[in-house]
Amino acid sequence: MAETRLPFGIPESELRLSFSRSSGPGGQNVNKTATKATLHWDALHSPSLPPDVRARLLAAHGSRLTRAGELVVQSQRTRDQARNAADCVGKLAALLRSLARPRRVRRPSRPGRAAVERRLSEKRHRAQAKRERGAPRRDD
Repeated sequence: MAETRLPFGIPESELRLSFSRSSGPGGQNVNKTATKATLHWDALHSPSLPPDVRARLLAAHGSRLTRAGELVVQSQRTRDQARNAADCVGKLAALLRSLARPRRVRRPSRPGRAAVERRLSEKRHRAQAKRERGAPRRDD
C-alpha cells in the first residue's frame, strides 16, 4: 500500500482504503478519475493499539471517530491516487506518533518577588496619576 511504516506494528490489513472523485487539482481529469483517497481504521477495536494510546486518541481526537469507532483520514492533495493513499497513511502515522508519548503535565508557577513588587509599584503609580486628574480638594 504505502512506504510509510505505521507505529505500534499496526498491520496494513487493519486499514481500509476507498477512492472517490477529487475536488483538488487536475482540470477536466478530475471529472473522470477517482484520485481522492479515504482511509478507514477501526481505532476503537484495534488489537495493535496500546490502551494508553487509545485513551489519548479518544481524548484528543474523539470527535474525529465515527459512531462505529473508525478514524477517517482523507487526502486529495495530488492528482495521483497512489500518492494520495500514501499521504493518508502518512497522516495516520503522524497522528499516532504524536500520541505515542504522554504530554508533560504543566506545573503552575508563581511570579517572583521582584515581579510582584514591580506590579504593585506600577499599580500605585497609576492610582496616583488618576487621583491627580480630579478636581482639587478643598483641604489643599
